[in-house]
Amino acid sequence: MEAGKVSVIFASIDEPSPGEKWQALFRRFWPAYRGWYLREGDAARPGYLTCRKALRRHMPELESTYDELVELAGGGDVEARFLSLYRPPPFLASCSQGVWRGEEPALVRNYDYDPRLLEAVTLRSRWTDRQVIAMSDCMWGALDGVNERGLAASLAFGGRRVVGDGFGMPLILRYVLEICETTAEAVRVLRRVPTHMAYNVTIIDRKGAFATLFLSPDRAPIVTKRPLATNHQRRVDWKEYAGATASLERERYLGERLEDQSETLESLTQRFLRAPLYSSDFRKGWGTLYTALYRTTEPLADFRWPGGGVVQSFDDYRELAVRIEYPD
Repeated sequence: MEAGKVSVIFASIDEPSPGEKWQALFRRFWPAYRGWYLREGDAARPGYLTCRKALRRHMPELESTYDELVELAGGGDVEARFLSLYRPPPFLASCSQGVWRGEEPALVRNYDYDPRLLEAVTLRSRWTDRQVIAMSDCMWGALDGVNERGLAASLAFGGRRVVGDGFGMPLILRYVLEICETTAEAVRVLRRVPTHMAYNVTIIDRKGAFATLFLSPDRAPIVTKRPLATNHQRRVDWKEYAGATASLERERYLGERLEDQSETLESLTQRFLRAPLYSSDFRKGWGTLYTALYRTTEPLADFRWPGGGVVQSFDDYRELAVRIEYPD
């Protein structure tokens, strides 16, 4: 590793049902996650029965997978509470995401975060009745992904300070990819499952139907036909954060590009690899860690970095490792 660089290895894992590969990842990441989960003290997190009842009530289709993961994680109390992702500690990220509305529907997004805090694992799994390829977070959540039915989704922090009663959005996004086939189905799920923080979720299905939802724990979900989202909702609530992450500027630029008739899907994706959508603010923990292009008709996942990338599909998924170096 070069001086002044942070080296991250993006690993692609193929494991249909939870097993030894997932268990190895858990053992690798658990010390850091445990520290994060308990950073406000054990009493700040809900008890096991509360977590279990919340998961059963809101996402019952995931309960059997949850049980398998808890067992693989050792069956401990803290591990089980953490894996429920119910009322976890807050965390912030800065992202841009946009819907391509051409003949080949697609979702393009940048994930901006601290490279030291990224799992950097893409997982192909079949935990329910459909396969999912997703960028993992919180061990079984998803930052973004696509399922074999052609539904793609991604999340972005909503730019509000409020923290409330609900689940971490990565698990909710995983739930959407596990049980939904269309944007309409996904919207119904996102409207009923509570989130603990403000998030913007953009979804698109195989037929090109799309939506962006503004979700918060303190107010009703807002469903829009906006083809993009950055890090504020209908208006800026947290001016300092929006200014620091250039949320309005990125929103304006991406909106112009999506309306430009001369753009192609490839040219749009390349724009995500350059400023102002691509962020070099690694010092503050908001540098762009990867660009993801999810095509919904094939479907496939195309992960990119300046100068390279990896394409994965359900018919041709390869286990591999790609080393990326970011400025320290």
